[in-house]
Amino acid sequence: MAYALQQLINGLTLGAMYGLIAIGYTMVYGIIGMINFAHGDIFMVSAFIAVTAFTLLAAADVTSVPLALTFVLIVAIFFTSAYGWAVERTAYRPLRGSTRLAPLISAIGMSILLQNTVQLTQGARVKPIPPVIEGGIELWSTPAFTVQIGWSQVLIIVTTVVLMFAFTWMITQTPFGRQQRACEQDRTMAALLGVNVDRTISYTFMLGAALAAVAGVMVTVYYGVVDFFIGFLAGIKAFTAAVLGGIGSLPGAMLGGLLIGLIESFWAAYLWPEYKDVATFGILCLVLMLRPSGLLGRPEVEKV
Repeated sequence: MAYALQQLINGLTLGAMYGLIAIGYTMVYGIIGMINFAHGDIFMVSAFIAVTAFTLLAAADVTSVPLALTFVLIVAIFFTSAYGWAVERTAYRPLRGSTRLAPLISAIGMSILLQNTVQLTQGARVKPIPPVIEGGIELWSTPAFTVQIGWSQVLIIVTTVVLMFAFTWMITQTPFGRQQRACEQDRTMAALLGVNVDRTISYTFMLGAALAAVAGVMVTVYYGVVDFFIGFLAGIKAFTAAVLGGIGSLPGAMLGGLLIGLIESFWAAYLWPEYKDVATFGILCLVLMLRPSGLLGRPEVEKV
């Protein structure tokens, strides 16, 4: 029982990180109806920005953990949002009136560009940093096993919950959220009613990139090591989470991320760790066979 509780904590932590990235996927899909396949590599870029910022703070002898985390988050969000804006301007906006396949290929090309740029500039080796947040809370102790939740895990889960509620409120209650929903329903009519469609889409890409930046910082703090290839697998799993929960649904993206995190954690703990990715994608296939719109998604109705 204690071991299962520890895996539950680990799965929730992993799922929270997947959920943050998945929300970025689902926001972009909701407003333009296309998947941003460069999103995972934007997450990877944010992790490298976090490593650089932590290294500079260590060189400057900054020892305050809250100050360091705040500074790194601000820097990562600023630069990663700029990357999100650049991806939208270069890979999507010029092809918005084209076929659906052209922006998809462009986004994959942007993903490869970001991967290789980071590999050439930062090297192919992993980039470690010293532990930023140490210690935790002992929840349960038995003669055979001790259940602990680290402060870094608490930070990840709390941050994810706060951002989830904040973005849900923004989408449902603010003027910008109404503009997003108007563009999602009918961009032409939204433009006729005075909505700046180009600006709204650009801001959506930037917000999705900002969430990826937070996830990148959290991953860096939690694992303490990054490499240029982490964006590919994390991006694929976050995309799977968005599809599993229902693409276009923010709660669905978070639910999908948590489910994938729990599946990976328990599968690796009790069955065959080397097959945890196979299990994740296999369950996705089953869900899509039984419910193609995802767990919380709504079936798309073709417009006449």
